[in-house]
Amino acid sequence: MHSIDLIRENLKRSETIVLARIEDMREYGMVLSTPRGGCHTVWVLGHLAYIEALVMRKFMLGEPNPLAEWEILFDGASVSENAALFPSFDQILQDCRSIRASTNSLLDSFTEHDLDNTSMHVPDGAEELFGTYRRCFQYAADHWFMHRGQLADARLAAEIERMWY
Repeated sequence: MHSIDLIRENLKRSETIVLARIEDMREYGMVLSTPRGGCHTVWVLGHLAYIEALVMRKFMLGEPNPLAEWEILFDGASVSENAALFPSFDQILQDCRSIRASTNSLLDSFTEHDLDNTSMHVPDGAEELFGTYRRCFQYAADHWFMHRGQLADARLAAEIERMWY
């Protein structure tokens, strides 16, 4: 198996598993993951879309992030509890799916060899994460799984069925 096939599989698996757990939180999207704060599902969903667009478009290709206006909501140290500040759950979900579809299409446009191309706009010190196309694509898949713990805690706080996979 070539790494491009494994990356394609990881992108699909992370989308299928994570979005299934997000979609059934639609009515509980603003429930914080812990009694002391943390991330709610709406934030996690928007964060996944925003960061994937940032990594794939800006870091890898040197293009503008198509979700740049989301930076203040979805890429900061603090998470707002004010639902009025956020786009609707369905709009964020639609944009998240669109960004992942764009990532998949981009991957399909490359060969195994192309994945070794150097990324265009890597933040200083982040070469190990984003230095090549291959690393950017793998990060996109991994990042979704990195936030599953927050989703699990939000589900627990909302008294929704535990997530096992």
